[in-house]
Parts: sequence; C-alpha cells; structure tokens
Amino acid sequence: MTVPPTRPPAIELRGLARTYPGPPPVAALRPTNLVIEAGQYVAVTGPSGSGKSTLLHLLGLLDWPTAGSYLLDGADTSRMRDAERCALRGSRIGFVFQSFHLLPYRTAVENVQLAQLYNQTPRSGRTSAAIEALRSVGLGHRLDALPTRLSGGESQRVAIARALVNRPSLLLCDEPTGNLDSASAATIMALLGELNQAGFTIAVITHDAGVAAQASRTVSIRDGVLSEGGQRAVEHA
Repeated sequence: MTVPPTRPPAIELRGLARTYPGPPPVAALRPTNLVIEAGQYVAVTGPSGSGKSTLLHLLGLLDWPTAGSYLLDGADTSRMRDAERCALRGSRIGFVFQSFHLLPYRTAVENVQLAQLYNQTPRSGRTSAAIEALRSVGLGHRLDALPTRLSGGESQRVAIARALVNRPSLLLCDEPTGNLDSASAATIMALLGELNQAGFTIAVITHDAGVAAQASRTVSIRDGVLSEGGQRAVEHA
C-alpha cells in the first residue's frame, strides 16, 4: 500500500533570531525553535514591546533574521534571494492588519484586486477572483462600496478578502479586532474560525485574551523570549 506523503509544517523556526544594531544592540527575538503544523490556529500574545511585531515581520518575510532559519511550507526562506522571498510572500501568505490599509478612493473590489498585482494572476481574471473573495466573507452586496461608506467590521472583511484572493496557505493577522467594536470583533473572529475550519493555517498576533482564547493554541512572547504551556520554546545563544 502506498503511504501518502506527509505535509510539512506550515511554519518551522530553527534557532531564528533578530537583533537590531545599536548601540546598544537590541535582541528583539532571541534564538527560537517553533513548529506550527498546517491547519493550526495559533495566537501569539505578549505586552507592547515584547517582540510580537518583530516575529510577525519575520514570519511574513518582511524582514530578515540575523540568525537561524525559517521554513515556510518546507521551503527554507533563509536560502532565498529577495525576488524569491517576494514571490513566496505574494503567493503563500495573506496579511490582515489592525488598520485595514484600504485605499479610500477605491471600491471594495478594486482594493481586493490590488493584492493580485504582485503575482501571476492574469488581468482578465482579477475581477472575478476579487468578487469571489468578497462573497466568501459575506460582502457580495458591497462590491462597489468605497471604504468611507463601510463600517469597521465591513472594512476588515474587505481586508480579509484581500488576504484570501491569492489563495495563500498562511494567514497572518496583526491585532485584527483592535479597531472594532465588540459586535464587529465577534463577527471577524467567527470568520477566522470558519477559515481555519476550511483548512487555512492562521497565526494571530494579539494582546487581547478574548481573541487569543479563540485559537486552538497559544504562544506567548516577552522580552524576545517565546514560550508555550509554561515551557520555553527558545534556545538562548
């Protein structure tokens, strides 16, 4: 009998670290080992200045580590050139930010289409893909609305549709409910749960215990040190 191939972890960090030059140097992320399996829903918690943003930028291939390696879906990003990392980021990672980052004079469809400019989506297919993504987050009736005419919850759903349009394997969410009222936040968290059930790997950066509780796994970071379940996930240099 043929054994099906094992899917590699969505995220695998091997001694990954980031130190910003000084003086004095700042160890924003100390050497870290971490594995997030494909399909997991993980919350990363910690106070302001703990290293959450540094970790997000490394996971999103927006910054380079100063030590260690980062494997994304089994691909060693530390061995890639900038162009390769950019292509991988555009095709495999979707970003959802606290502040939505929507262009105010572009419709919902046009804002979602912008995410397709950096991959190989043919121009002829961009509109239909954007409409499909918006419908998947419950905004099929708001395709032509400008951000100035959308509620906070609707704006965040447009941002999630933009993150989904390129069919990534990983969603990175940075305080996704930080600018929302409680009802809109609950809607967004329910949507993230549905996406996880559909197979997306999700990592949420948050300081909100309620948001973290929605995830199936929680990792905390403080002073650049990652920990989980009371056990350190870090090997100090």
